[in-house]
This record gives sequence, structure tokens and C-alpha cells, in this order.
Amino acid sequence: MMTTDVATLAIEDDGIAVLVIDSPPVNALGIRVRRALDDAIRRISTDDRIRAVVLTCGGRTFFAGADISEFGKPPQEPMLGEVFDLIENGSKPVVAAIHGSALGGGYELALVCHYRIAVPSAMVGLPEVALGLLPGAGGTQRLPRIVGVDAALEIITGGKPVPARRALELGMIDALAEEGRLRDDAVAFARKLLAEGRPLQRVRDRQDRLKEARGKPEIFAEFLKKNARAFRGFKAPLNIVKAIEAAVELPFDEGLKRERELFLELQQSIQSAAQRYFFFAEREAAKVPDVPADTPVIPVRAVGVIGAGTMGGGIAMNFLNAGLPVTLVETSQEALDRGLHNIRRTYEGSVAKGRMTAAQCDERMALVTPALSLSALSTADLVIEAVFEQMAIKKQVFAELDGIARQGAILATNTSYLDVDEIASATSRPQWVVGMHFFSPANVMRLLEVVRGAHTSKSVIATAMKLAKVIGKAPVLSRVGHGFIANRVMTMRGQQANQLVLEGPTPQEIDQALYDYGFAMGPFQMADLVGLDVIGRDNPERTLSGDLVQLGRLGQKSGGGFYDYDGKRSASPSPAAAKVIADLAQARGVRPKGPLTPFEIVARLLYPVVNEGARVLAEGVALRASDIDVTCILGYNWPVYTGGPLFWADTVGLQRIVDGLREAGIEPAPLLIEKAAAGQTFTGR
Repeated sequence: MMTTDVATLAIEDDGIAVLVIDSPPVNALGIRVRRALDDAIRRISTDDRIRAVVLTCGGRTFFAGADISEFGKPPQEPMLGEVFDLIENGSKPVVAAIHGSALGGGYELALVCHYRIAVPSAMVGLPEVALGLLPGAGGTQRLPRIVGVDAALEIITGGKPVPARRALELGMIDALAEEGRLRDDAVAFARKLLAEGRPLQRVRDRQDRLKEARGKPEIFAEFLKKNARAFRGFKAPLNIVKAIEAAVELPFDEGLKRERELFLELQQSIQSAAQRYFFFAEREAAKVPDVPADTPVIPVRAVGVIGAGTMGGGIAMNFLNAGLPVTLVETSQEALDRGLHNIRRTYEGSVAKGRMTAAQCDERMALVTPALSLSALSTADLVIEAVFEQMAIKKQVFAELDGIARQGAILATNTSYLDVDEIASATSRPQWVVGMHFFSPANVMRLLEVVRGAHTSKSVIATAMKLAKVIGKAPVLSRVGHGFIANRVMTMRGQQANQLVLEGPTPQEIDQALYDYGFAMGPFQMADLVGLDVIGRDNPERTLSGDLVQLGRLGQKSGGGFYDYDGKRSASPSPAAAKVIADLAQARGVRPKGPLTPFEIVARLLYPVVNEGARVLAEGVALRASDIDVTCILGYNWPVYTGGPLFWADTVGLQRIVDGLREAGIEPAPLLIEKAAAGQTFTGR
């Protein structure tokens, strides 16, 4: 037996060696693990007692992939490719025994083993695309050889882990082990290989799944065309397709070289740096410096939601999806019935798309208890208010709750803008009041702003942050402030769009510039989609939206807003909207200016977002610059490959942004000026 701080090698009586790598927390393929593998495989190759090898891992998972913390640092030998060559080109069969997950470099390691076995609960896959990368250790070259080109394209550009049973069907693994018996079943599998005299099966040598795609570039062109919308703006999917095409058309070693070139191109790009930054930023956002990880959390076994409208229904679904019972309260039977109908309709839509079964739909609906009185919430552990966005109404609800909810229950408000401390003042227990700001649609959007009031207890904060993960949300802590983080900073984009359009650029020019930057749609397209009557509802001043509404132009739903719409809701420039814009510009004395380039339009709209982000950071509303970026990416679909407003600002240059703001007549935030003058950045880039 060989034992080190990372590896244990034991030899069975019949010559089957079991090599266990245990490097907490996730067996990442860092230098210590690579050295342990290199040493162990070399020992195995020269030990005549060993006839076959089972390679497995200790802890909760198989190799989780590359150690991202090593990116950008001087390489240390042995390199991963050298270790892979030792395994793949050895004379003794190696069986990868997978539990937990084998992702990225971890699954690429499994692919260089001669066979793969996994427990049913395991997941395998190549998720590098989420980091703006492609599998750089042979994944794009080996996977198509065992699953075929079509499946490899979907798996690698999609990046989603594949459950073990599906992986077996696809050929990603060769056998399933019984849950809890991975080691024994893997040894038995290796023993059977030897008994049957099965040859070493190097994935790199397989050609049968590639032949049907060879000499057919249209396969790759059609795949890119089919996914053009999903891939828009991203470099990684395009490089992945190129790498898989190289696997088809080039000898293996040449394909491997091409894969490496395409990987390095991505690794050195701002896009990948941005996506890797976001990967860590999202995880960091869940940490609150003065709320330790061991802070006691409050058990939440029953939830109450006040309001069965669009937001309330969506909020309720998050808890139903997690198996938590929800009491849903409305003021009228009609509103309650409508809310329940909408929840069921959403679930039935998922059933129709194959995302859940009819039985699962019924199970979730059975967890809902409808009610017409707040008194039904007397036993809830958590109550979330989702009523009309008006302070007087919210305070009235919380005052009533204060007399109904049990002591120790968390009282949460879903307000988007209002002062959580003022809402809490309506109760005798402000320490139990917290903001839980969901983004619409609440059952889809991953962002949850947890708003910390002046008196909110640390246990309540810890509970809200951890509960967010239970219901599939990404929590970000915010202090109290109008609009909190995402709404506050992103409001600047809309304000600047409404001002800029008066100065000459058309709605379509502004929208196109933002679309080309990477947003799903521009501000005027969004306004028409939401409804101009909704956007301008509480604004007493004269606005473009208000003037259009007075003409009956409400957006898509009325056939016209900033754009004109045909029967299929296809947009075209609107002469009527152009006149409204010109009239308001004249009324305000705004003189047309010269034409702007797309980047100048982007700068005019997004520099103020950066500026407001600097204020939010300086005021302590957000804990970290990265938290602001996370909220904008997850709450407003800011293109992740730019890293969010503050990461993007660092790539543009803070002094350039200061100068651009001043040219537009906008006073730069003191923190922005300070950092620019000192040559600093927000995100350490």
C-alpha cells in the first residue's frame, strides 16, 4: 500500500489496484493532485503485481475540474496533459469510478481512462462554457468520439451536467454501480474486463462516431445558425464548435493542438476574465462579513405569502418547488382564484414542455393553502408581503401582521424601492423584519436582494441568505436605500435614454446600440413590452411615456408605443412617436446634437450606471463592487461576458468614464473621481 497526504494506493489479491485521491474540498486538479497522480501512475506502470486500476476519489465528489485559482500563474509540472498521457498510454486498463460529479477537467480525466463507471446519483459534464472557456484538456476531441458530433455540440456548448443514467445512454460512461457500492462494483467491473480479455479502449483512437460528420461543414454552420440567439455576443460557443470540427477533420494530436489554441484565445480574453470574475462574485455575494457562517438560522417549515398577483404567485412557486407549504392570502375570492389559476397554468406549461410530471404539478399545488384573512398566517415561520407598492398599504399590512404572526416568525417585504425601516416601524419587532426583494418573474429570475434594516437581527439575515439557496436563488445583501442596488443603479440607464432620445438619436438607434452591447433588448423596446401606462403610472411630471399614453399608445398591447406593431407584434419605426419626441424636445428647449456612434450611445447610457454604482458602494448600500455587478447581471440581464457595470468600467478605464460623465454634464461620484485619480479599479482588475 502507498499512502501520501493526497493519495492512497491499495492492491487487491487478484492484482486490481485501487487508487484513491482525497484532496478536499472537491479534488480539484491543482499541483498537489497532479503530482500525486503522476507518482502513483508511474508506480503502477512498473509494478508487475498490478493488472488493472480503479481510480476514484475520497470526499463528496470525483475530480471537480481544474483549479481556477492557478489561472494566470506560472505553470508547474507535471502539467495536466502529461498526467493524462501517462494514464491513457499506459499498458494497464484504468477504470474511472465516479461519484458526486465529474465536471470539466474531472470528466476530461475520466475520458483518458479506458473505462468509466458511476453511481446513479453522479453527474458528468464539461461546463467550461459558463466561464467563457472551452474544455482545454482534450474534452472537445474525445467526447465527440464516444457520443457523436451532434450530442457533443449540445453537451459542450450547453455546459449542463448530465445525470449518470442519461450519460450511460449517451455513452459518456460505460456502466452504473449500485449507490453506496462504487468501490466494490468498480473492482468487479475491472475484474470482468480482465476475465473477458477486453482490450485497452483509448477514446482517442475511436473514429466510428466521427465518420458521419467528416467533410460536412454544413453540420457546424447549421448548429451555429440554430443557436444564434443563445450564442449572441459570446465567444466561447463559437470556439467550441471550431474545436469539435477540428476533432472531426484533423488527426487526434493536431486536433488537440487546435483545441489548445482556441482555449488560450478564450482564456486571454476579457470575456472569459469577466465570466470567471462573475463565477466567484456570485459565491462571494452570499457571504456577509459580520454574519459568520455559524450564525444560528431560524427553521422555516411553513411560509405565508400576502398577495396572489404576478409577484406573489411567483414568490409562492419558489417555495412550492422546494417542497415548502405556502399559505397564500388575498383580499377577495376572485383575486385568490385568479392567482391559484395562474400558478397551476404555469406548472401545466412546464408539464407540457416535459420539465415536470403531472404528478409533480399536483404535488406542488397540494402544498398551497388559499386564505382570505391574514389570521391564516398565525403559524407561519416566514411571511412575505407582496402587495401594492405604496408605503401606507404596506405599513397597514405589517401592523396587522404584528398582532397575528407568532413570535419568532420572520416578516419580510418584497418592496422594490420603499424604506424597509419605515415598514418595520409599523411593528413592535423590527429585528424580525427584512426585505426579500424578488425580481420579476419571481419564479424564474435568480436574483434575491436581501435588504438589511437598521434593526434586522443577524439570525434573520443568515436565514434569508441561506433560504435563498434552498429555493434556487442567488442572494445579495443590500442596506436600506431607495431602489436598493439593482433598481437604483439601472434607473440611470432609463433616465439617460429618455434624455438622449430628445437630443437626436432615435429609439431604434439607442435600442440597437444597447442590443449590440449585449442586452436582450433596449430601453424603449422594454418599455413597450412592459406597457407605457405601467411605467409612467406614478410620475407626475410630463414624460415621453405619459405623452404617448395620452394618445392611446400603451406599447405592444395597443399596437403602438415608441414603435408601431403589426398583428404579430413585429416592430417598425413610428412617425407618431417621432413627433411626440420632437414636440417634447421643443417644449423643453432641447437642441438636436450631432450623430453619435454606437459606443457613444452606450457610454451615455451606461456611464451613469457606473456612477450610481460608485455612490451605492460609497454609501455602504452594497458591501462590494462585485455585489453590484451580480445584481445587474442576474436582475437586469446585463451581459455576463462584460462582467457587470463596475467590472466593465475597469476595462474601459475609470478616468475615461469620469471625463465622459463631465462631457455629458453629469457630476462624477467622489469615489469614482478618487479611484480614477489614484489609478485604482473597483474590482481589482
